[in-house]
Amino acid sequence: MSRFDAILFDAGGILVLPDPTVLGPLLAYYGADPSEHVHCRAHYSAMAAKSRSGSGETDWSEYDLAYVSAVGVPAHDHEPAMYVLGRTRTAHLWRWPIPDSVEALRQLAARDVPIGVVSNASGQIEEILRRSGVCQVGDGDGASVRVVIDSHVVGVAKPDPAIFEPALEHFTGLARDRIAYVGDSITMDVGGARAAGLHPILLDPHGDHPEADFDRIVSLLDLLTWV
Repeated sequence: MSRFDAILFDAGGILVLPDPTVLGPLLAYYGADPSEHVHCRAHYSAMAAKSRSGSGETDWSEYDLAYVSAVGVPAHDHEPAMYVLGRTRTAHLWRWPIPDSVEALRQLAARDVPIGVVSNASGQIEEILRRSGVCQVGDGDGASVRVVIDSHVVGVAKPDPAIFEPALEHFTGLARDRIAYVGDSITMDVGGARAAGLHPILLDPHGDHPEADFDRIVSLLDLLTWV
């Protein structure tokens, strides 16, 4: 039996990451390991720290501190490295496609599973997902999705459940508790999805949330057994 009839996805941390080919050399100046895999891992450590602090969408201080620590910046250089990271990690830097996620979207689309994207963003995410070959509405190089919702465009951001309403117009006839929402933030994504009546799933590839009272997956490929 399939667990879900449709799946919505966050973008940052789920489909794309802050580009490690930019942040690696940037933070190596402060003693960080520039390896791509180290920076990809650092994102999830940083998101876990952000969630534990209960930080809202606009407060990335805990994220930046955890990120520079995770990539190996010495403690005495945390402050300048955090400042540079915060200035560089703009909305347009969330552009590095996660390989497992790209493949999972392609397989879900090939199975005709209804899918879409709902993201806190700055008006750029639909173009970035298309340009990066991740997904787009209609035909293109990436997986075909029903809708891409950008919080800047619709004027409401997670955890406010109202951000999901424009997306759900494209999934009429489906029960909300049969629609999953996959994110990487407990505060923004799990909280927002629950408030909207959707089924939250946290992407937790490194087991940073063992205390979770919600579903977790290691990769979006795990979803293929649930639909």
